[in-house]
Amino acid sequence: MNLLYNSGIRLYRLGARLVSSRNRKAALMLDGQARSFGHLEAHLEPERRYVWMHVASLGEFEQGRPLLEKIRREHPGLGIVLTFFSPSGYEVRKNYDGADIVCYLPFDTPANARRWVETLRPVAAIFVKYEFWGNYLTALKCAGVPTYLISAIFRPGQSFFRWWGGMFRRMLGCYDRLFVQDEASQRLLEGIGVTNVEVAGDTRFDRVTDIMRSTRNIAGMDAYADGRKCIVFGSSWEADEQLYIPWLRSHTDVCSIIAPHEFDATRLDALVKSLTVTPGDTVLLSELEKEHEKKSLKDVRCVIVDSFGKLSSLYRYGNVAYIGGGFGHGIHNINEAAVYGMPVVFGPRHAKFKEATDLINCGGGFEVTDSDSLKTRFDTLTGDDSALSRAGKAAGDYIASSIGATDRIYPSLKL
Repeated sequence: MNLLYNSGIRLYRLGARLVSSRNRKAALMLDGQARSFGHLEAHLEPERRYVWMHVASLGEFEQGRPLLEKIRREHPGLGIVLTFFSPSGYEVRKNYDGADIVCYLPFDTPANARRWVETLRPVAAIFVKYEFWGNYLTALKCAGVPTYLISAIFRPGQSFFRWWGGMFRRMLGCYDRLFVQDEASQRLLEGIGVTNVEVAGDTRFDRVTDIMRSTRNIAGMDAYADGRKCIVFGSSWEADEQLYIPWLRSHTDVCSIIAPHEFDATRLDALVKSLTVTPGDTVLLSELEKEHEKKSLKDVRCVIVDSFGKLSSLYRYGNVAYIGGGFGHGIHNINEAAVYGMPVVFGPRHAKFKEATDLINCGGGFEVTDSDSLKTRFDTLTGDDSALSRAGKAAGDYIASSIGATDRIYPSLKL
């Protein structure tokens, strides 16, 4: 890559070092990257062939996971190396047993990229959604490694489509095949001369369907919403809570399950206090699981999730889902809820998520922008059974019609 790109990577690395003393995520990333080459070299088996998949964080891992697991089933002799850029993904999935080696990907400098490719010697490299690292892509192309981008989506404002975006366009030429989510992305790419493109859909639909089929019962929850409407608030942020908590406090006939995006003891305590209308009507999930045989569930109005890894199973107990993040950096995984055939509600920052627009258009998803629009939507969905049923069916049908990307991508891989 050119001097400008490499200078930007070095500045990024310097910035991470400068903030690492007060930013835990930056410190974790730098520490993990420092160990990556040693970890890779210590665990590679010299005679084994490896496929490399790189993802940014946890969401992209879940997106790539169906393809990774299909490769494992179809080629059990192949080794799999999985790399993350963000601690939010690595720290949660560092013990993922579907890969042989899991580590951070070192910063995209020319030296790191050459060393990585020469050490790993992958038979194929797979990047998920929007991972464009110029030096790694160049090193892979020079080494003749088949390289793929899956579940990608492109928008007109991206660097590739600007007059000054030549070096970014050159990155696209390093992929043997780009598997995009929709025809709009294919047309954009064709407009800049990129033709090695296939519309395959989004592998996230395959993943959420797999998750839904394998969900487990959560102790104490089967009878929780019996006879009541239940709203599940997934990946909730404080900006979301400022809108929906007043509505919940004034609708005590509706029960809820709230899964904060991040939490500690202070945040959980504040949530309990803000949601409690009468003593004992708000409970942490861990307490409910321990005491569900003794505690009267009819007196519990709100369950707060104080552990990770259970949200996907908890959606099954809801009638409506509210997905957080839409008043911050962007909404979280709405497909994970919609797969259960329930309407999904979310904030306004969803422009980068095709599924949000699709769900709005088919009547299974709803944008709220303030407390008034949230009140109107929740009042309708919890008070009108026919409206709830129509919206839920639309959401479920949309997910069902969108599965199959993994099977469309897999035959084109050179493994």
